[in-house]
Amino acid sequence: MNPIWGPIAGGIIVAMMVAFLGIWVWAWLPHHKRTHDDLARLPMEDVGAAAEDRP
Repeated sequence: MNPIWGPIAGGIIVAMMVAFLGIWVWAWLPHHKRTHDDLARLPMEDVGAAAEDRP
């Protein structure tokens, strides 16, 4: 195996880790709180509609 693959694989892993951490930080920014709260309440709001559709 070529000795260049070690640094290339390491660079790819570091890039993937930075991307993961960037997405994680972006998702937890304070201005996303309202969206997260709305999505958390969605299953509770949908229960009534599902019960009405049952025979």
